[in-house]
Amino acid sequence: MGDIIISTMHRLPKNLYLASQVREFDRRAIEDHGLPGYGLMSRAGEAGFAVIGERWPAAGTLAIVCGAGNNAGDGLVVARLALAANLTVHLLTLRPVDRLGGDAAKAWQDFKAAGGEAVEFSESLLAGADIIVDGILGTGLDRPVGGAFAQAIAAINEQGKPVLALDIPSGLSADTGLPMGATIKAAATVSFVALKAGLFLGSGPGFCGEVFFAGLDVPDVVYDRADPVAVLLQEDEIPELLPPRAKTAHKGDFGHVLIVGGGPGMPGAACLAGEAALRSGAGLVTVATHPGHLDFFASRPELMCRGIDEPGQLAPLMEKADVIALGPGLGQDDWARPLWEAVIAVDCPLVVDADGLNWLAQFPARKNDWILTPHPGEAARLLDTDGKAIQADRLAAVRSLQGKYGGVAVLKGAGTLISDGNGSPALCRFGNPGMAVPGMGDVLTGLIAGLLAQTRDTIRSARVGVLVHALAGDNAGGDGERGLVAGDLMEWIRKWVNPEV
Repeated sequence: MGDIIISTMHRLPKNLYLASQVREFDRRAIEDHGLPGYGLMSRAGEAGFAVIGERWPAAGTLAIVCGAGNNAGDGLVVARLALAANLTVHLLTLRPVDRLGGDAAKAWQDFKAAGGEAVEFSESLLAGADIIVDGILGTGLDRPVGGAFAQAIAAINEQGKPVLALDIPSGLSADTGLPMGATIKAAATVSFVALKAGLFLGSGPGFCGEVFFAGLDVPDVVYDRADPVAVLLQEDEIPELLPPRAKTAHKGDFGHVLIVGGGPGMPGAACLAGEAALRSGAGLVTVATHPGHLDFFASRPELMCRGIDEPGQLAPLMEKADVIALGPGLGQDDWARPLWEAVIAVDCPLVVDADGLNWLAQFPARKNDWILTPHPGEAARLLDTDGKAIQADRLAAVRSLQGKYGGVAVLKGAGTLISDGNGSPALCRFGNPGMAVPGMGDVLTGLIAGLLAQTRDTIRSARVGVLVHALAGDNAGGDGERGLVAGDLMEWIRKWVNPEV
C-alpha cells in the first residue's frame, strides 16, 4: 500500500481544506463518481496499516480504540488487517459496536468474520500494546470532548506509547488546529482524502506528529469546485525564484538593501538582519544605525554602516536603496520615531518588523509594496486584539492584517502564514521550537529583504524567505534544538538559496 502513503517531508499535496469541504469531497466521490463508501473506508484502513508497517515494523501488539461513526470503521479495518498479518489485536470500544451503522457496521461484521473480538475500553489493555491506534473521533467534532471519550483520551496519552491517529487526532479541531477538550497526542497521523488545515495550524503540529496522506484514489475532478483555505509552501519554489546566475553578473545586479534599526544598546538585531540579507545574495547591504554602534559594526567588513542622528541623514541612503528593512532593534524612543516616519513616507519597497510594527500599530498606514512580518503579539497590537484571539484563528488573522495594511502579511509562529490578499494564504510546515530565540525574526527580515532586492517580487520573496528560513532552522537544529541561536542559520541560508549546487 506504499503508493497511497505520502510522507510529510517529501510529497505531501499542497492544498489544505476545512472539514466541511472534505465531507463534500466524500459525498461527491460516492454519489457523483460511484466510489463505494465501504471501498473508501477499506482504503483508509489499508493506509493506516501501511503507516504502522512503515513507522513501527517491529510492532507485534496493537490496541485499537474505536469510538463511533466512520472513524471507528477505519479502525476496524486496521484491526482486521492486523489480524490477517498475525499481529495481536486488542479492539477496545467506547460505544457498543453492534450499534454502528452504515459502512462502519460492515467493517465490524468483516472484522468479526475474520475472528476478531471487541471488548469494552480498559486502560489495562493499553499497557501491553506496542502501538495504540486512535479511531475515536473524526473531523466532525463540533464541541469539546467530554465523558468517557475524554477519559479514554487521557488514559491513552498517559501510557506514553506511540499513537497513530486515523485522519486527525481525536479532540483536535480539523479547521483551526486548536484542542477541543481532551486531545490525542499522536506520534503520527494519516489524513484521508484531503489534508485538513487543522493538522498544520495552531497547536495542530504538536498533536499530529508526522503527517502522512492517503488520497484513497479519489479522482481529481472531485476537488475542482473547492478553493483551498491555505496552501503548503513547497521546496520547488526556491529554484523558481532563484535560478542560476549569469556568468557576467556583478553586485549591482542583485540589489541594495538598507537596514534601518539598531537603536541605543541594540546593534545585534540590525547586524543579524544585514548578514542575512548578504547571505540571501543581495549585492550590497547598508546598515543605518545609532552612531554609538559604529565600532560594533567595524568587525563586519561586508556590511556598510552609517551612523544616523536624525532623518535628514537617511535621505541619501534611501535614494540608493532598492529595498529598506525597517525595525530590527529600532526601539521606541525619540531617536527611532522620526526615522520610522521618514522611511514610511518614502516610495520604496519595505520589509517591516519588530519596532517598525510597534510604531505602525500606533500610527496605522497602508502600502501595497511592503511586507509586514509580525509575530502573534505584534499582530495583536496591529489588529487591536490579544494574542489568544490571533492564535485561535490564524487564517482569519493573516487575512485581516493584509486587508487592513495592504501589501504582504507574514504571520510568524508555528505554521507561519503568508497572504497578499490574492488566492489562498501560504503556510510553512517546516521549522522547529529551537527557533523560538532572540534574533530569529531579524534574520527573517534581512533574508526577505535580500530576496526582494534581487527579485522585486514581494509575495514570492516573502514565501521563499519564510521557507528558506524554516528549512535552515531545521538544518541548524539537526544536532539539537536546545541552544540554537539565530546566527546558526547563516551557513544554511546560503545552502538553500543556491539550489543548483
